Amino acid sequence: MKEVFDWSDSNIPVRDAIWNYFMEKNGKNTLKTEEDMLPFLKDSDDKIEAFVNENLKK
Repeated sequence: MKEVFDWSDSNIPVRDAIWNYFMEKNGKNTLKTEEDMLPFLKDSDDKIEAFVNENLKK
């Protein structure tokens, strides 16, 4: 995360941070989390950055 976002001090990859976000949001439901992650496979980097800034920035 910190390699992409200057506000982050986390060493985990962005995709893992997003996965963790959805796992918490979905009550550790892996199938629902997989479903929520699918759009990120097609999204542009700009859309992913916007999502992370909106939902993961503390």
